[in-house]
Amino acid sequence: MDLNEEARPFVGAAVLRGFLPMLLLAAVLTIRPTAAYASAPTVIPVGKAVGIKLFSDGVVVVGTSEIATDEGNVNPAKACGLKEGDIITHINSTEVDTIEEVSALLQELEGEAMSIRAIRDDKQVQFTAQAALCASDGAYKLGAWIRDSMAGIGTVTFYCPDTGAFGALGHGINDTDTALLMPLDSGSILPATVAGVEKGQAGDPGQLQGVFDTDSTLGLLHANTSGGVFGVVSDRSWVEGTSVEVAQRDEVQPGEAKILCNISGDRVEEYTIQIAKVFAEQKDDSRDYLIKVTDQRLLDTTGGIVQGMSGSPILQNGKIVGAVTHVLVDDPTSGYGIYVGRMLQQCDNRE
Repeated sequence: MDLNEEARPFVGAAVLRGFLPMLLLAAVLTIRPTAAYASAPTVIPVGKAVGIKLFSDGVVVVGTSEIATDEGNVNPAKACGLKEGDIITHINSTEVDTIEEVSALLQELEGEAMSIRAIRDDKQVQFTAQAALCASDGAYKLGAWIRDSMAGIGTVTFYCPDTGAFGALGHGINDTDTALLMPLDSGSILPATVAGVEKGQAGDPGQLQGVFDTDSTLGLLHANTSGGVFGVVSDRSWVEGTSVEVAQRDEVQPGEAKILCNISGDRVEEYTIQIAKVFAEQKDDSRDYLIKVTDQRLLDTTGGIVQGMSGSPILQNGKIVGAVTHVLVDDPTSGYGIYVGRMLQQCDNRE
């Protein structure tokens, strides 16, 4: 089985499109942890499911569409050069981070020419556009589908008791339409309860079905990276467990291992897996292990790896070695894992 097989990373059972007022952060703390890896040769493996909500830095263009006007159909976004994946950061001199802010500015400008600043492939680009007046509702529109937030269920991998830092998912949160990493402005993790499981099967990965407690915040995010999402725990009483050593990469070997999963309520249990293969380290590929679920209890309940289990810590010989990240679409009993050192380094290398 090679690394070219189709695999999917999963943040959780639900992806919420657009701006959701009920998920607004009340405040954004500026506290940040000291280096997790350098100062913490031990961490607490967590394995708890949480709600994860993320608000983008700018608004992401996920598509364009025509607008029906009295003069015919037009598409100002496409005409000015905007493309899927562009991140709009400013209209004229005003910074925009939400769909509401963009809409309000378009109505205020009433079709006047405007300057749009965006990020494309990590470079700033600029366009000039004019919003069109929609004949059906009388609103000025750009003809761009945009997204400013996402939410779902994932699993916290580790907690550093000395610093308050945590890491989750083992992969980044990518936009569902563009597949690009969502630029993080703010975000948090919330208490979640797993209410049910949609069992995975070949060609149709399953998912955990959970409920968020939107009135509570367990921690705030400061980074969304290819190796996971990272932040600081604000409610340390939520973390349970005992610290374990962080394994060096060369200590990880094919053979039996354990994962910690939360597939019912808020209870974390240990399940047996096999690390089928340890891959040579690749700079731009965080699939470090090929894993296979062997625990019959987990197979009976989930069919293997399902959405929401991303981030489940992997332990071998009493040490934390990584986290579950992907499921093979054609074989839900198998998937990939990331080496925990990658996660800790990306936690340290935040801006």
